[in-house]
Amino acid sequence: MDKNINITLKVWRQKGPKEKGAFETYQLKGVSQGSSFLEMLDILNEKLVNEGKEPVVFDHDCREGICGMCSLYIDGHPHGPDTSITTCQLHMRKFNDGATITIEPWRSAGFPVIRDLMVDRYAYDKIIQAGGFVSVNTGGIPDANAIPIPKKDADLAMDAAACIGCGACAAACKNGSAMLFVSAKVSQLALLPQGRIEAARRAKVMIAKMDELGFGNCTNTRACEAECPKDISISNIARLNREFIKAKLKD
Repeated sequence: MDKNINITLKVWRQKGPKEKGAFETYQLKGVSQGSSFLEMLDILNEKLVNEGKEPVVFDHDCREGICGMCSLYIDGHPHGPDTSITTCQLHMRKFNDGATITIEPWRSAGFPVIRDLMVDRYAYDKIIQAGGFVSVNTGGIPDANAIPIPKKDADLAMDAAACIGCGACAAACKNGSAMLFVSAKVSQLALLPQGRIEAARRAKVMIAKMDELGFGNCTNTRACEAECPKDISISNIARLNREFIKAKLKD
């Protein structure tokens, strides 16, 4: 049975991208362990508003683990101490009574802080716009079985497509690399015949855009794989490297 706990929060507060930020400490009493982490932040903000103080800004949308917006660094881990979940799926039962919880925004050059715990994740959208798409004929709807795809390839493509672009991989990486994200988006297309049309340029332009936006290089520490809420495999990075080399050889 869930119980109520008292916790101390150390929350990063920053008024803007160019402002200097700092941690502020808050006390919360009687927080139900059955509540989610974002619900706990709602309780904190309600308390701050009632006290006439500025609420903590944080990003969220679906609260179902599929939008990737809840980009919080909690106690040294992207999305918190639990595994294979996003922040909105983290519950307070993972924390003990009297715990001190440190909450920060993503720490990556590619994700500048907008305010408090909210970061600008538009860089990932720019990478997708550079090459994460396929050319399609927008005429009649084709038969689902018109292009046979081996089940192994289909399964691998679906596993890669599970990436929600939350940014935990870059936040966890000591180099701030977005290679796991880019490799997942390349893999989900490279494994399917529909994705071969742009294959010769996709890996090149997406990696080039990643570098342009300030993300670091991959040194295979596997921190990205360990912290990914959707368990995306770093085997996709190897596939990305192969796609990149093939594209360069064609040049």
